[in-house]
Amino acid sequence: MKEKIIFTNGLIDLAQPRLGTKVVYKTDDFFASANRIISPTIPVFREGVFDKHGKWMDGWESRRKRTSGHDYIILKLGKPGKLSKIGVDTSHFNGNQPAMVSIEGAFSSSNKINQLKWTSILAKKRVKANSHHFFSVKNKKIFSHIKFNIFPDGGVARLRLYGSIAKSKKNINKKINLASLLGGASVIACNNEHFGKAENVLAPGKAKNMGDGWETRRRRGKGNDWLILNSIDGRSIDKMEISTHHFKGNFPSYCSLQASYLPSKSSKLIVNSSNKWKYLLKNTKLSANKTHTFKNSLMKKEKINHVKINIFPDGGISRFRIFGKKI
Repeated sequence: MKEKIIFTNGLIDLAQPRLGTKVVYKTDDFFASANRIISPTIPVFREGVFDKHGKWMDGWESRRKRTSGHDYIILKLGKPGKLSKIGVDTSHFNGNQPAMVSIEGAFSSSNKINQLKWTSILAKKRVKANSHHFFSVKNKKIFSHIKFNIFPDGGVARLRLYGSIAKSKKNINKKINLASLLGGASVIACNNEHFGKAENVLAPGKAKNMGDGWETRRRRGKGNDWLILNSIDGRSIDKMEISTHHFKGNFPSYCSLQASYLPSKSSKLIVNSSNKWKYLLKNTKLSANKTHTFKNSLMKKEKINHVKINIFPDGGISRFRIFGKKI
């Protein structure tokens, strides 16, 4: 049976805290903290758990509004970017979800909330109880701040803002990590991410645990697991790092890296061409719980903007770095 490919199309959640995104204003979060709405974890329900304000809920929940108006929160994105899709998750909110939601955006270097000039991103949409809602975004402007409105009040478990980070023009001719989530790198596709998301390998810092890395299920057939990332456009590749921290009995046996410089193409065409890319690193053994550093000896002069990480036959890696100069 043909293996199903997971296409992420280079989109990442710009609302995730590890990018530096924060809730900087809320009208009310009496029942549940507004900060929980951008938690990276799947929302949970704790049966019979109450705090001093009422039932504990894993999300943002305002009190019942007895005045005119509506509740909202304002996020400052850690990295400004363009939005493509929005996810509004009302999991476990049943009877206390908002009637409708809308989203506005602004771009400003100022932290003064009252000076932000808002533009509509998503017009009012009805939401259901205990449901995942996904909305497409037509506005292609770059935003630094997001205003999430709920009408008139209620609770939302998670807000996801899927898009792309605006790539910086700084650090030209300096050796940097071209596979940094913070710099605008993203995952295009992978064949499996059963235990940990492929995107995690691009995250800053050392992984906190196995769940903070990319881990595939145990392979019972032929072949190998892989992911393809859209790196920052680079040249003069110096070295690569692959970390297996926290993966002690489930690290891959060995790995290889392939790379290419491609014009803008669909994700499907990128995946279909990837087996023919040049090798940046040929089959190399990996060890448990370790950062492996490899010098580039195969593609010293080539430009790259896509990298394929092949792991054999399966398993987990926590971080990937590739150092070179920006184009």
